[in-house]
Amino acid sequence: MTRVILIMMILLPVAPVIVVAQETESPRLVSADADGSNAVAETVTAAQRPAPPAAPTLQRRPSTVGYIDDGRVESQVRIRFDAAFHNALPDRAEFFYAKCGCYQGLATAIPQAFDPNAPGPGLGVPRDLNFQQAYFDIEYSPHSHVSVFAEVPARWIQPQSFLPIPPFPGFANQSGFGDVRAGVKVGIVASATSSLTVQVRGFFPSGDASKGLGTNHGSIEPALLYYQQLSDRLVIESQIGDTHPVGGAAGVPTATTEKFAGDVFFYGIGPSYEVYRSTAVRFAPVVELVGWSVRNGFTTQPGGPILGAASDAGGTNIVNIKFGGRVVVHDHSSFYVGYGRALTDASWYDDIVRLEYRYSF
Repeated sequence: MTRVILIMMILLPVAPVIVVAQETESPRLVSADADGSNAVAETVTAAQRPAPPAAPTLQRRPSTVGYIDDGRVESQVRIRFDAAFHNALPDRAEFFYAKCGCYQGLATAIPQAFDPNAPGPGLGVPRDLNFQQAYFDIEYSPHSHVSVFAEVPARWIQPQSFLPIPPFPGFANQSGFGDVRAGVKVGIVASATSSLTVQVRGFFPSGDASKGLGTNHGSIEPALLYYQQLSDRLVIESQIGDTHPVGGAAGVPTATTEKFAGDVFFYGIGPSYEVYRSTAVRFAPVVELVGWSVRNGFTTQPGGPILGAASDAGGTNIVNIKFGGRVVVHDHSSFYVGYGRALTDASWYDDIVRLEYRYSF
């Protein structure tokens, strides 16, 4: 009994030290003494353990696309210039310009198609038209999830040839302001590496339709825009939406309830890869596939199935491929140069060249 009490008196002061050591030591490195007994040789505490390496963070990249709408919500100013060649059906669904003015001359030839209010240029029927457009666009974001924007375009058109339909003379080159556009973006998702944005844009008939500078009707265009950074250098951007006309010229024949203008469903996808990066400059080539599907409306086509004057524009599918590249300077200024080519027989143009300067702030 005396031995038991003596052992307990010896171990009692040591017990708290053992408990604390067991709670703080992890793991313990143990070595053997000369007599074979084990002893603690080294203790590594939690504070002494090296911290695990931090996961690399992706560096946010600016939008690279040139034709697809930017899915990120931010404040920016953009100046863009397009030169397009060989538009064969410029009044298709009143998407580019208004219903051909040639319908004003059909009172005798095709009275059912006669339209004294046809707002487009004429009387000639162009079959090859080149055009250029310049845009000044400003977007302002008072909040990380909301922005408003407006775009003022100028347009130049040069008809290259007309159908030989006497007495329908051709018309000269035209220029002036086009249809103003404005809208809002709302970011559903807005993180450093991804954006999902709802965009609603309105088109306002400010361009002179009789000169081929506008459509003579308003439109509303809801769209869904997506931006995803897949790696430090690889980004994919896309869009899907519909241009819905509000109003429009009378259809063919004019007694029909349908309008000459039609809905145009559009979509696009564009991956880009940053191939060069320095402290001040970045460069990324981009390939974009952009398409349109005309849902309804009409197209001026003498000899066509509708009264010999027009065709149904519904069911027309147009696909373009765009090649380009963007140089970004100090993450604020950027320059884009691109070339587009129609992949389908139906087209808004055969070829297009685009130049753009953008400044983000």
